[in-house]
Amino acid sequence: MHLFRTKPVEQSIADAEGGEHRLKRSLSALDLTVFGVGVVVGTGIFVLTGVAARNTAGPAVAISFVIAGVVCALAALCYAEFAATVPVAGSAYTYAYATIGEFPAWIIGWDLMLELALGAAVVASGWSGYFASLLKNFGIHLPPSIAGDEAVFNIPAALVVLLLTGVLVAGIKMSARFNSAMVAVKLAVVLLVIVAGLFFVKGANYRPFVPPSQAMPATEGMKAPLIQMLFGVQPVAYGVFGVFTAAALVFFAFIGFDVVATAAEETRRPQRDLPIGIIASLVVCTILYVAVSLVVVGMQHYSRLSETAPLADAFREVGQTWVATLISIGAIAGLTTVVMILMLGQSRVLFAMCRDNLLPRSLAKVHPVFRTPYRITIVIGVATALLAALIPLSAIAELVNIGTLFAFVIVALAVMILRRTRPDLPRSFRTPLVPLVPILSVLASIYLMLNLPVETWIRFLVWMAVGSAVYFLYGHRRSRVAATTPGEAVLGR
Repeated sequence: MHLFRTKPVEQSIADAEGGEHRLKRSLSALDLTVFGVGVVVGTGIFVLTGVAARNTAGPAVAISFVIAGVVCALAALCYAEFAATVPVAGSAYTYAYATIGEFPAWIIGWDLMLELALGAAVVASGWSGYFASLLKNFGIHLPPSIAGDEAVFNIPAALVVLLLTGVLVAGIKMSARFNSAMVAVKLAVVLLVIVAGLFFVKGANYRPFVPPSQAMPATEGMKAPLIQMLFGVQPVAYGVFGVFTAAALVFFAFIGFDVVATAAEETRRPQRDLPIGIIASLVVCTILYVAVSLVVVGMQHYSRLSETAPLADAFREVGQTWVATLISIGAIAGLTTVVMILMLGQSRVLFAMCRDNLLPRSLAKVHPVFRTPYRITIVIGVATALLAALIPLSAIAELVNIGTLFAFVIVALAVMILRRTRPDLPRSFRTPLVPLVPILSVLASIYLMLNLPVETWIRFLVWMAVGSAVYFLYGHRRSRVAATTPGEAVLGR
């Protein structure tokens, strides 16, 4: 069927290596690792650790982070094989195009648009709140109408997006340097918080490490998890099952490592560096999350942790109010890198789709000096700035989560398909224990998707329906692959 026509891996690589749409290869394994840390470590490290400990896991929240890290590692191993085998911009979109077909590839590209663009706008809106809070410490008060959750037009959120758009246009190496500086600030704050917190840890706060299990009140209506509506499964707090419930919650703190794969086409030695960047960033982030969670539950009993700012409040309780300001600085640096790298990932996915004519090809033009897809980057920057400035996004932030998990499912399936259809392809990195690891990744991702609210599923399906309409009205007829007969190389413009 035409909907399932595939694009040969060789042609995807040829597109990346020549012509006017070629990007500059300048990233190293270290750059990619720092990109991964930059997008994963945001405010979640200062907030989610305490929320999960207080409500679902107790001090055993550290184990929950390890479990979530293992689940992410299953997906990371699948991404690493594809990124090394098909080192081309587009990530899951490109992988799906090479294995499952054009329409599924379009759907995953449309899904990534939801994940990355909406995610960047949500994070930029949060950045604005932290920025306004930090200014208050210096006696500067921004009007609520232009900053924070109640803003009519969120000016700081829009400005930070536009400034980061300029950085992204100026070159991938410039973006990497800026990201490295921000990540250095963020990691310095996180490490200082961990070390400072160790002086106030009390052994009694770790007992019991796994509190006795108890039932959680069921959520009703459209906000109920889909798994509850389908199977009547009730969430459990504490105990062994509570640890796994918390793992489903903190899993979303890891979302973003897959964005590293979108920079494949700009990596100097992709076959070696991409697997290192993807896996190393995930390992670093897991260690940081576990360390912070152990400190926060050691400083203050889990039952008394704050739900809005648990780490900052824990330091306030021991008389260290200066740490709250420090955490705000770390959060601002953290969110800055998250916004930039999500936009970077979005631009590379859409760049690949434009190059395949599924979206206007003119948008895939590469800047003659900076060697970046500047047109699509500017379009994404303006759209994200308007989203962040005008729309209250907190209610639909979970769409980012379901979009990410859907991408995980597709990539895991694609690894198994490509192993069967193209066993001859050279693979510098191979996912171990295939098909076991991809199958476990699919099952874990589906389980986490089922834990999302019914209203999130409805919004996701509506978005997919809109994407399908766009494909049939535009991309289906203009596809470069469609313009060639079977067996021919896709060389036309």
